[in-house]
Amino acid sequence: MPASGSPSGGAQLPLALRFPPDQRFETFVAAPAGALEQLRVLASREGGDWLYLAGAASTGKSHLALAACAHAQELGRRVAYLPLASASGRMEDALSALHDYDLVALDGLEAVAGRGGDEKALFDFHNRARDAGAGVLYAATVAAPELPVALPDLRSRLSQCVRIRLQPLDDAGRREVLRLRARRRGLQVDEAAIDWLLRRVDRDLGSLTGLFDRLDRESLAAQRRITVPFLRKVLVGR
Repeated sequence: MPASGSPSGGAQLPLALRFPPDQRFETFVAAPAGALEQLRVLASREGGDWLYLAGAASTGKSHLALAACAHAQELGRRVAYLPLASASGRMEDALSALHDYDLVALDGLEAVAGRGGDEKALFDFHNRARDAGAGVLYAATVAAPELPVALPDLRSRLSQCVRIRLQPLDDAGRREVLRLRARRRGLQVDEAAIDWLLRRVDRDLGSLTGLFDRLDRESLAAQRRITVPFLRKVLVGR
């Protein structure tokens, strides 16, 4: 999705949600050593660097991709973010629109793997970006050698990227994510309430943060802090 709001093969996010304030480098918890610095360099430096983020679902790949875009945009650079699954089958058109950008983040690389036309379109895009001196950030659920790409030249290009591997957060990490989200929103949350959530609901980070957004709205409407009794009332109905 180009930061200017222009179409990219029909794949767009609402303008107001382009770079959500919760998804910044400073709000990312437990990044691998050196990872944030590598991403900042990619976002800020002229030249054609390529970085490959790998990690299972809910490890923060999209968070970091959007954070890199936001950081680059703050520095006055032209950026584009594209979730590749939304462009599947029309990849050539989507990627052809991503020219003259300083940084392009392509999220969900596994959507391309095994699709001949899409793989060729991505290979051509990578070469154009390299020739133009643009930075490219790839994000995928598996590392480059494990991605079932059929096109040997594309596999070779991806293997040349700088690699960052993300790991799932433990409960301490999930707890810190919820604390940070509450702090940024001025939301009052009891520690006991966070413990209650982690024991009783899906611990998948995406589910947790989505639920937390709902609780934020409910607590604002009720003018109440988030406590264990409040959670029981909202989530259990008692």
